[in-house]
Amino acid sequence: MDVLSVEALTKKFGDTTAVNNISLSLASGEVYALIGPNGSGKTTLVKTIAGLLRPNHGKIMVDGVDIVLEPARAKAALGYIPDEPSAWSGMTGEEFLHFIGAIWGVPEAARKNRVKELLAAFHLAGIEKGYFEDYSRGNKQKFTIMAGLLHQPKLLLIDEPIVGLDPESAEIAKKEFREFANRGGAVLIVTHTLNVAQEIADVIGVLKNGKLVASASFKELKKMAKLGDNASLEDVYKVLA
Repeated sequence: MDVLSVEALTKKFGDTTAVNNISLSLASGEVYALIGPNGSGKTTLVKTIAGLLRPNHGKIMVDGVDIVLEPARAKAALGYIPDEPSAWSGMTGEEFLHFIGAIWGVPEAARKNRVKELLAAFHLAGIEKGYFEDYSRGNKQKFTIMAGLLHQPKLLLIDEPIVGLDPESAEIAKKEFREFANRGGAVLIVTHTLNVAQEIADVIGVLKNGKLVASASFKELKKMAKLGDNASLEDVYKVLA
């Protein structure tokens, strides 16, 4: 069974079709990167998969659960990392992580251990008692990534994970996403940072005007674009997007 299955998904805003009849799937252990120009439907697609937007047509299954018919069960199996990190004003980073863990029913003892592990992994131990609103954007993003990983979901949905991160933190994030997949999870990443997609994705999807115009491994995409082995994903993007 696929961790994520999207079938003939369409999302409209009035007369505008933002996502047009898209089908894709992610298996356990797979990292899937979505790339495409601004306005191509990437964020709308991820928000719809996350259950934040209701589709006009199609079906979304997360770990075998229909996110429209059983949203609570489906959302419990996913972690969503938005492009703009945010938390309630006056909440510390530590409180934010425990709050998210409590929402997903993670027992307090397990939360404490998991928070400690994540703080160490992202080199943030020592600042967790500071207020979220006072953190740099990069640290806010890291706490948001940790919140998505905290309850150990089966699917990660990530919108622009590297924006605002320093090079060391970006490497940590990429390592965490890859290891998450290696442990049996599935990762769907939306990114404009093409080298990230090229580096960690097993499958890359190219969105254009709301349609998935290509979905394949980097090697296969180069063949589709009729480019040589030395071509970069940027070269492929220029042809397909």
